[in-house]
Amino acid sequence: MEYTTLGETGTTVSKICLGCMSFGTSDWREWVLDEEEGKALVDRAIELGVNFFDTANMYSEGESERVLGEALSKYDRDRFVVASKVYFQMDEDDPNSGGLSRKAIEQELDNSLDRLGMETLDLLQIHRWDDDTPIEATMRALDDVVRRGKARYIGASSMWAHQFAEAQHVADLEGLTPFATMQNHYNLLYREEEREMLPLCEKQGVGVIPWSPLARGWVARPHQEARATTRGETDDHAHEHPYLEGGGREINERVAELAEEKGVKMAQIGLAWLFSDDRVDAPIVGTTSIEHLEDAVEALSIDLTDSEIEYLEAPYEPVRVSGHE
Repeated sequence: MEYTTLGETGTTVSKICLGCMSFGTSDWREWVLDEEEGKALVDRAIELGVNFFDTANMYSEGESERVLGEALSKYDRDRFVVASKVYFQMDEDDPNSGGLSRKAIEQELDNSLDRLGMETLDLLQIHRWDDDTPIEATMRALDDVVRRGKARYIGASSMWAHQFAEAQHVADLEGLTPFATMQNHYNLLYREEEREMLPLCEKQGVGVIPWSPLARGWVARPHQEARATTRGETDDHAHEHPYLEGGGREINERVAELAEEKGVKMAQIGLAWLFSDDRVDAPIVGTTSIEHLEDAVEALSIDLTDSEIEYLEAPYEPVRVSGHE
């Protein structure tokens, strides 16, 4: 395993963050691993040197947090960096179980901590932007969470760069805790974040931890085989993103070509491309397979040349914004 510093927090994290959306309960999504399989995946990740885990309260309606918490409970908790997220409504009968009001943030964080079996969350992230709550109110609530020791750092996820800049400006103006990380949508087939968000994060020393680093599988297998897995067959969201628009198909084919040439897997090429980007701290790798997790770790040893990176990137064309509205 290789390690890096998470933004300017000084905290050391593995260069692979295990995304925990893929376990909890298959009652939530067909492709999600059930409890024992999820725990086995966490155990193997720890054996491989992973110390960074990302979940969210809405994953399997809280079950992902519970399974992760139980899986980590037999280890020394201080060894790990655990991140979760709030925003999406958790109880259809309680509108205050979603959004980014002070009430929602405080009560849903407490619920997350209970499920995780932890007193402090390392990284609390807002899962999306809340148009109904003034950003000043959200940033004050998040600052209080940090000051009370309920979370060590705060982070944001997919949003417009101008929104992120506004939030950081409010924090600076009011002397509040700023966002330390950005969990954005970024991969070989979706690079719109290179226009504004990545330069903004680089300028402000914000750690970048992209979600969907393999474009929901579109980078991991030939595009003709996109529905060859349970998730590919059942995850309608995977077919809503613009991954094959513009030059996407050609990029997919070039990934396959380069993988065959190097004797590695397509997913490893896609991850190696992200690892080569100094602006990226740790892609969030979600998997339902121990083998694929091991492949991801092996990808750290793949060095792409400048010409290979240029070859992979060349067909890319601008696509519609995806991952937030």
